[in-house]
Amino acid sequence: MAKFMALLMIMALSYFTAIANSQDGIVPPECSPNPAILKLDAKLQWVEATEPLHAHIDANVTCGIGPGMPFANSLLNKTSFLGEIGLVPCAMAGNRISQWQKGTFLYNQLVMRAKAVAVQECGVTRAMLWYQGESDATLLSNANAYKGKMQQFFTDLRSDVGIPDLLIIQVNFNSVLPPFQ
Repeated sequence: MAKFMALLMIMALSYFTAIANSQDGIVPPECSPNPAILKLDAKLQWVEATEPLHAHIDANVTCGIGPGMPFANSLLNKTSFLGEIGLVPCAMAGNRISQWQKGTFLYNQLVMRAKAVAVQECGVTRAMLWYQGESDATLLSNANAYKGKMQQFFTDLRSDVGIPDLLIIQVNFNSVLPPFQ
């Protein structure tokens, strides 16, 4: 297998579950499978990526659709030299940044999955999509602590996966939860 670009994905799944449920299970065309888009499944095997990407990764939530497939499809449509893209889903729904700090279960799972890409020598991790934070927006104290905890998480992750220049694509969104609606 030729080497491909791997993307780590951390996303708030509860929001996308609502989108999928509101569409009666209809998957938008930009989320369609593509043989050039793979995902690292729960057994650390590369399979063709399909929605929901986080199925069997987040066992506590019926997963919906997210930005991973549209992002990968868009990259392939705009950049023909990529070949294949490997997505590495790592998210769990409804968590706070404190649950992603070094030494926590979520952090350890993320590092393990990221290192699996390197061990298998089939992909090169190039970026991480970070779409998390809504759970930290319900209390002012959590919201105020978010930036420092997020920066520490990014520093620790880059060090622990051995990619000091790992590109992190962060999505910023407004909370739809009280009191900051």
